[in-house]
Amino acid sequence: MSTDINNQYLRTKVLSASPEELRLMLIEGAVRFARTGREGLVEKNYEKSFENISQCKAIVMELLNALKPEHDEDLCNKLSGLYTYMYRLLTDANIQHELEPIDEAIKLLEYDKETWKLLMEKVAKERADGTYGLSDDEQPISDAPAVTTPEGYKPLSIEG
Repeated sequence: MSTDINNQYLRTKVLSASPEELRLMLIEGAVRFARTGREGLVEKNYEKSFENISQCKAIVMELLNALKPEHDEDLCNKLSGLYTYMYRLLTDANIQHELEPIDEAIKLLEYDKETWKLLMEKVAKERADGTYGLSDDEQPISDAPAVTTPEGYKPLSIEG
């Protein structure tokens, strides 16, 4: 019964999540699977490690395939290299049954997760401020509220 409730909760959470939240959920899932795969390696339970590392690899591949170079080609190239490197580390951990590659992959996934959280916070703040999507040139000069003038008011001008 508890599993049904958990699955129902997860389904609702996924269906109501924004694209940013879905990406964060993927990264968190990858971290969770990588940690459980690491536990399997420590316990020498290679079936557990294989299953969980394989799940983590599938998520990393999904993150890689979801990159959209048309938005920022340079950033996507860098992330592609990072995800490809993580995938290789996870493959090495699965084949060699060593902790070093999976520890590095976990560290990189944690870093990716924290970076994504910071980006989500920044975007949320910009949306609240009304500055989301504006270039640096278009950003407001200060945080001071705009001054409104009474109706019918004509400012002074030196031009007459």
